Amino acid sequence: MADLIFYTNPQSRGRIVRWMLEEIGQPYETEVIPYDQIKSERFVAINPMGKVPAIKHGDHVVTECAAICAYLADAFPQAGLGPRDDEKADYYRWLFYAAGPVEAAVSNQAMGWVPTPERERMFGYGNFDKVVAVLDELFSSRDYVCGERFTAADVYVGSQIMFPLQFGMLPERDSFVSYRDRLHQRAAYRRANEIDEQLIAQAQPAQPQPA
Repeated sequence: MADLIFYTNPQSRGRIVRWMLEEIGQPYETEVIPYDQIKSERFVAINPMGKVPAIKHGDHVVTECAAICAYLADAFPQAGLGPRDDEKADYYRWLFYAAGPVEAAVSNQAMGWVPTPERERMFGYGNFDKVVAVLDELFSSRDYVCGERFTAADVYVGSQIMFPLQFGMLPERDSFVSYRDRLHQRAAYRRANEIDEQLIAQAQPAQPQPA
């Protein structure tokens, strides 16, 4: 058994962590959790929230995609995906911005829930348009979260841009499209997608053959 176990479902945010695992290049074991078993006693012992993804590294369990990306970068520094000293401010700032304000703003917008102007101060993101403008400004001035170099923060921040773009939940600003295209070129991203697409295909019921 590998020292690193990945609990996921290929039709979930687990795809973010799969990409990160492929980036670090270390052996790992995958346990696919079907949605009808996600609240099982066995899996809830791993993540009491009954949510995927999660990882187990030795005796330690880590949940939450942003936390997993940051943990794996720290645990496997040889991959060079953690921040250098002069990158730490941007790395942590934008990693947590994506995990908090960005995901909340995009999710609420997709559900049709918009805070009234007088209540915007109650929410970390203010409003959806502000979040879009902040991200647009960021990626109009740099190629990656920390500047010219890809880091683990790009796995998470990039996923929070690419997924909404794919489903029309973010406007197709030039900066977002260019960033997405750069990330799509990464070999680890492509490998991760291929693995998850194969798992999805394997889970589909066999089609009846014509007589």
